[in-house]
Amino acid sequence: MDQLPQDPFGDFAADDPARNRNQSRDSLFLMADFRVTGSPDVQHVRVRNLSAGGLMAELPNGLPQGLDVEFDVRGIGWVSGKVAWSAAGRVGIAFAHPIDPMLARKPVGLGAKTPVFVKPILPRR
Repeated sequence: MDQLPQDPFGDFAADDPARNRNQSRDSLFLMADFRVTGSPDVQHVRVRNLSAGGLMAELPNGLPQGLDVEFDVRGIGWVSGKVAWSAAGRVGIAFAHPIDPMLARKPVGLGAKTPVFVKPILPRR
């Protein structure tokens, strides 16, 4: 019987979509709103990485695999998807449609330069 090579991140089934991902993920930290599809209850979650096909968020209680969910990601808006996995206070979401993850990295302000109140005051020497 042939064995799969040992995966350094744990044992995964050969047909596990998480093992076969080839999209680049953008590691980041941002807050997003989350809700189960059809529910009016919204809660805030931390998003740890984001790609065109999905995201990973911190959700202490986890969610059942296959559950339909929606996330309101800054710069993108509400995105629907399904729970792909849930473990150790984190969930992986596979989006129903691809997004442009770089939109979440665009600056919030519309100014052409950094405002004075953001710039550090450095003493003269």
